Amino acid sequence: MSKKYVKNYLQEGMYGTRLPKESERKKYLGTLRERVAFVLTVGDVMSDRGLDELECQLKKHPKANLLLNGNISYRFLKKEKELAGRFSISHTTVSNPKNDTEIGLVLTSPYAIEIDHIYLKDMVFTSKKEEELAEQSKGIVSKFKNLFD
Repeated sequence: MSKKYVKNYLQEGMYGTRLPKESERKKYLGTLRERVAFVLTVGDVMSDRGLDELECQLKKHPKANLLLNGNISYRFLKKEKELAGRFSISHTTVSNPKNDTEIGLVLTSPYAIEIDHIYLKDMVFTSKKEEELAEQSKGIVSKFKNLFD
């Protein structure tokens, strides 16, 4: 046996098998970023922000799984669990006191889906930007109408 083999064997025995993208898995409650459809931070979950968007995302992804941060009290997760139950989406509470993440809830798919904007703040920002562009285009159209009236 070579020293390298023995060292790896001992490492796996003491700390478990090393997983690829381990820091990413810690951040997203045990799943990979490429599988994430929607994320709420701990603050969003505790203040019940994003429930409407979560409902929309649950409708879009009926085969998804909801991962909940176990470091958050049950009373703050109650509404999210009820929503998941209403859409027959399984939910899992992930408890790891060593894992300190700002993520409170993750809607994850069993396969890679590669969605760019997964955070609530990004989605709200994107929709506000779209509304502003729509208002600007309405403004231009209404100006032309006023010129010809």
